[in-house]
Amino acid sequence: MRHLWLTLLLLAAALQSAAEDAPAPATEKEQATILHWVGCGITRKAFMTALADAYQEKYGIPIQVEGGGATRGIRDVLSGQASLGGSCRSPLPTNALESAISLYPIAWDALVVIVHPDNPLEDISLQQLHDLYAGKLKYWDELNSNMPHKPIRLFTRKGKISGVGYTLRQKLFADTSVDFPDAHVFKSSGPLEKTLEKDPWAIAVTGISSARKRNLKIVSLNGLQPTYENIQSGDYLMYRPLYLTFNPTLPAYREVKKFIRFAHSREGREIVRANGVVPYLDAIDLLQIQTSERNNLLEKIRQ
Repeated sequence: MRHLWLTLLLLAAALQSAAEDAPAPATEKEQATILHWVGCGITRKAFMTALADAYQEKYGIPIQVEGGGATRGIRDVLSGQASLGGSCRSPLPTNALESAISLYPIAWDALVVIVHPDNPLEDISLQQLHDLYAGKLKYWDELNSNMPHKPIRLFTRKGKISGVGYTLRQKLFADTSVDFPDAHVFKSSGPLEKTLEKDPWAIAVTGISSARKRNLKIVSLNGLQPTYENIQSGDYLMYRPLYLTFNPTLPAYREVKKFIRFAHSREGREIVRANGVVPYLDAIDLLQIQTSERNNLLEKIRQ
């Protein structure tokens, strides 16, 4: 993990030097290329669909965008089943296959606590969120004494390596092997969010770009909403990078590099902002803040 953060810091410096220049127009040969992107649904909603549409309009290169999850966004690209991918988590440090992936951070996403619009919960503390996922809080009046004594239905993602689940374990426990309560488990974020739209007494965590496209209430965390300013400054505590993944051995690598350069150009960053997330280059300092937060959490756990 330490090696990854150092790599990203060096990468950020390189990206800043080239970010203002969009790639050159595609040649006739390049225009015959069709890229295939696969990855997590949150990354797709956060920026990929909009960037792909803009790239095709500007350069004539179509990009087929397919979901499938963060794990596919890494492993399908390594196996050559996709030209490039998207992931909302870093490669698994214990997985030799995933460690071979190349990735570029494109944006900062916020993990947000979501409830039904009719649910009266307005704010939750980071400690309460930790205790909720540790199985210590089971009734709504334990979160807020003014709420009814009704059971909390905590919606979670299946498995421990989904983008949301993996990052949540890192942020709350500094341990990606922690078990979450499993009474209400969903295969992906989409079905989870759709079900929560109909359940006034359910709660979950998802990505902000996905939550904003649903009829859901985003609950403040430690009194703060996940605004652009709060994410950029690091004041909103639940944030993470969103990545494009690529494999330099694939035939489409040259075109993939051009697309990544477009994503970091002034035009690309405007598209990312318009989708409600923070461009990576707008908040490079979050790398250092995130490392410090993780070290502080590990120290607290050891105590």
